[in-house]
Amino acid sequence: MRKIPFSVQILLGLVLGVALGFLARANDVSWLTTTLHTIGSLFVQLLKLAVPPLVFTAIVVSVVSLRGVANAARLALKTLMWFGITALISVSIGIGLGLLVDPSRGVTLDLGGAAAPKKTGSWTDFLTGIVPTNPVGAFVEGNVLQIVFLAVVIGAAALLVGDAAEPFVALNRSLLEIVQKALWWVIRLAPIGTLGLIGNAVASYGWDLLAPLAKFTTAVYVGCAIVLFVVYPLVLVLAGQLNPLRFFAGAWPAIELAFVSRSSVGTMPVTQRSVERLGVPREYASFAVPFGATTKMDGCAAIYPALAAIFVAQVFGVQLGVTDYLLIAFVSVVGSAATAGLTGAIVMLTLTLSTLGLPLAGAGLLLAIDPILDMMRTATNVAGQALVPTVVAAREGTLDRAAYESAGRRGLTDPEPVAADTRPELNPVPA
Repeated sequence: MRKIPFSVQILLGLVLGVALGFLARANDVSWLTTTLHTIGSLFVQLLKLAVPPLVFTAIVVSVVSLRGVANAARLALKTLMWFGITALISVSIGIGLGLLVDPSRGVTLDLGGAAAPKKTGSWTDFLTGIVPTNPVGAFVEGNVLQIVFLAVVIGAAALLVGDAAEPFVALNRSLLEIVQKALWWVIRLAPIGTLGLIGNAVASYGWDLLAPLAKFTTAVYVGCAIVLFVVYPLVLVLAGQLNPLRFFAGAWPAIELAFVSRSSVGTMPVTQRSVERLGVPREYASFAVPFGATTKMDGCAAIYPALAAIFVAQVFGVQLGVTDYLLIAFVSVVGSAATAGLTGAIVMLTLTLSTLGLPLAGAGLLLAIDPILDMMRTATNVAGQALVPTVVAAREGTLDRAAYESAGRRGLTDPEPVAADTRPELNPVPA
C-alpha cells in the first residue's frame, strides 16, 4: 500500500464505500450497514481519543515557541485579523446565498416532530464554559474549548517563567511527538475509515432522506465551494501574491482527510505538515495551525449557521431583518471557538438560533443530514486553517516561496511527524 499515494488510497476508499453503501441500501443488507457503521465509528473514536492530549500539548508548545519568533505579537494579531476577515467574507456569502436560493421553498417537514438537540449553545454557556471547574474533568469529558483555555494560560505562564519552565516544556514537547506518532498510525487507517464513514452515510441516508432537504444541502455545498475555490484563491492572489494551484496541491492531503474524518483537530498534524511544506516557518506554523484548528471554522461557524438560520426562520415563518443578519455575522466571527474543532456544528448553530430568538427545535430538523453537511464544512474549515498562516507568512516575507512552488510536486505520500531533535530550540531569545 505504501507504493500507492495516500490521496489515491483515500479516493479508493471513497469509491468503494459509496459502492458498498448503495449495495447495502438497495438490497437491505443490514449486516453490511452495521459493519460500515462500526468501521467508521471506530475510526472517528480513535481520532477523538488523541484530541485532548494533542490539543493541550500542541498549544502549550506553540505558545512557548512564540518567544523564539521575531515579532510574535504582531504575527498573532495578524493571524487573528485574517481569521476574522475570512470569517466575515464567508458568513456574508452564506447570508447572500440563503437570501438568493430561499432554501426552505418547496420543503415540507413535520414540525411537530422537531425537537431541540440535547447539545445547545448560548452566550452564557459559551462564556462560563470556557473556564473548567475541574481541569481533569475537561480532559475526561473531552471539552476542547476548556482544554484550549488551560493550554493557553499554562503556555503563557511557562513563557513568562523562562528557564525554570524548560523541563515542563520539554515534557510537553515529548508528549506531543508521542501523540502525533500514534495519531499518524490512525491517519494511516484513513482509507479504511473513509470506506466505513462514506458507506454508512450512503446506506443510512440515501436519497429518500436527502430529497426533502436537497436544496439546503446543495446550498451548503455551493457556499463552501465558493469560499474554498473562489474566495481563498482571491485572498492568495491579492493578499499574498501566491499561485492558488500550488496552495491546493500542497494543502490537498489535509483537505481530503478533513472531508472524510469530519474533524479539524484530528486532521491537525496533516494540516501542519502541509503548511510547513508550503514554506511557512515551523515556529509560526506550530502556533497558527493548532490555534486555527480550534477557532478557525469558516464552514461550521460561518457559512452553515448563516444558511441554517435563514432556513429555520423561513420554515417557522419568522421574518429576519437587517439587524438579525448583522447578528448572524457577529456570532460567526466572534463565536466560532464554540465549535472547538470537533465533528458537528450543532453548538454553533444553536448559539446562532438562540441569539436570534429562533426556535432551537429548528436545529433538530437538520440533524439527520448533519454528517453529510459536515464533510464539506470541515474541508472548508481546514483549508482556511492552512490558508491564513500561508498568507500571513507571505505578507511578512517569511514564506519560503521555493518550497511553496514545489509543495504539490513533493506531495504527502508518507505523512510522518518531524523528529523531535530537528525542531528548533525553545530557549529564550537573548535580550
